[in-house]
Order: sequence, then C-alpha cells, then structure tokens
Amino acid sequence: MRRLPPLSAIEAFVQVARLGSIKAASEELALSSPALSRRVQALERFMGKPLFDRRHQAIVLNADGERLLTQIAPALDAMSDAVDAMTSGGELLRLRLGLLPLYASQRLMPRLGELKAAHPELHLDVDTQPNRQARLGDSLDAAIVLAREVDPALYARRLDRNRVFVIGSHELLEGDTPILNPKQMRGLTALVHRDMPETFIEWRRAVGMPELEPRTTDFFDSGPLMLEAAAQGLGVAFMLEMHFEGARDDRLVRLFEPVDSDYSYWFVCRPRALQTRAVKIFHDWVLGVLDPEPAGN
Repeated sequence: MRRLPPLSAIEAFVQVARLGSIKAASEELALSSPALSRRVQALERFMGKPLFDRRHQAIVLNADGERLLTQIAPALDAMSDAVDAMTSGGELLRLRLGLLPLYASQRLMPRLGELKAAHPELHLDVDTQPNRQARLGDSLDAAIVLAREVDPALYARRLDRNRVFVIGSHELLEGDTPILNPKQMRGLTALVHRDMPETFIEWRRAVGMPELEPRTTDFFDSGPLMLEAAAQGLGVAFMLEMHFEGARDDRLVRLFEPVDSDYSYWFVCRPRALQTRAVKIFHDWVLGVLDPEPAGN
C-alpha cells in the first residue's frame, strides 16, 4: 500500500485551512498551538513543499495548499460521516448545530418541543462557539448564523429580514433632556455585537448622518448581555427588530425610527450535508416553522 501521511497531520491541515488561524484550529482540536503547528509542518515535509504563506500574525493557504484542500477535505468529511454512522447506534440521530445564544433563547428553544414531538429520534448538540461557518463539516453539521452574506460554497437559506433598532433604557426618555434626536448619540455609548459590526454604520447612514460618532463604542459577543447592559443604562444597543421584540423586557424602549438592515439569520451547511437525515429533518422543520422567505429569495 502506498505510504500516506499521518491522519492527525491531515486533520490539522484541514482545520487550519478552514479556520484560517492556528489558534482557532488548536482550540477546535484541543491541542496547543505549537503541537498543531508541528503537525502541519510534518505534512508539509511529507509533501515536500509549503502549503501556507506565513505572514505577520496570519497564515494563508497558497496555491498548493488550496489544491490539496480541495482534493482531501471531501475524503476526510466522508470518513467522519462513516464513523458517525457506525457509532450513532440504532435510529438515534444526532445533529451538531451551531447557534448564537440569543437566537437559541428567543427563537429556537420556545419551538424546540414541537421538533422533539415530531422527531423524537433527533437529538441536538448545541454549540454557541464562534467561527460557525468555518467549522461546518468538521465540528458542526449545520448552523444558524447572523451575517450580511454567506460563503458561496455553502448551502444557505435566509430565515428573515430585519431592521436595526436602537434599544435603550426607559430612563433615556425621561428627565429634562430626553433622548429624542439622533444627534444626541454623540453623548452616548453605542453597544455593538461583534457578529454585527456594521449596525451602527447602517443606522447613521440611513438617518442621514454618516459622520456621526458616539461618545464611545463597546463591543459584545453576547446578545443577552447587550440587552442587559442597555436595560441598566450602560449604553444604547444597535440590534435587530426581532431581538427587541423577543426580549419582552419592560425596562427597554426603542429610540428613534428603525432602519433597514443588511443583516439576516441564515440556515447554512455544506451542500453534501443535506443528504444526511439529521440535517434534512432540521432543515425542513426550521424552514417550515420559523416563517422564512420562500425559496429563491
């Protein structure tokens, strides 16, 4: 049999290539960064050529790396699927699903009982870690992501369209100087989610003040914490309409008029994943109950 490189080296190469980061890939594989780097270097020695361009604080696939990834990633995915099929046991179906915590709590969990009743054989492993699109096919089977656009190599269905809401504490509308004019944002802190970094820019452009700057901008990677910060008067949150409505928090009010947003929630997976029963069941259910746009939109 022809000699092959170690599977661990191939797995390390694919993870770094898909995530674009030694650190992210090492966290995904539960390895130290030096250990992961050694595995990648071992594969490069086996191949007799570099597979990445190393830049300052970045690692990027070169042409040889792109060609190798295209050829071996599907085989690695197929091996993973075969192992899952052999170890899943009986009729039990398990779906590794990537989600944002706020979407999970506001939209998915209230309806999850319906899915369980219709498909008791389906079990969800919910993952709220970042890099959801990049991890599809590796540690995730499917994901619901918040994005302006999706990697064209993925299968994607838009689940909604939204507007940017400026959300703040009730106290901002009270007192001698209520917040009624967008210009008053100059004296306030903007709260922005890292998955939606353009929301404030979208809003200020739509209200005709493209140069407007807040007093400062605080970034969050948790929607629930953003809403709590806004409710406590720590700033005003630039979020989506569904986030405000789903919060059902009497401490919060909408400031100013909403504006259209380019951000949407999307169901995403690798195209071949739709051939698996667990992904197909969840895909059909989520498109049926969460009132997405018709296919083709």
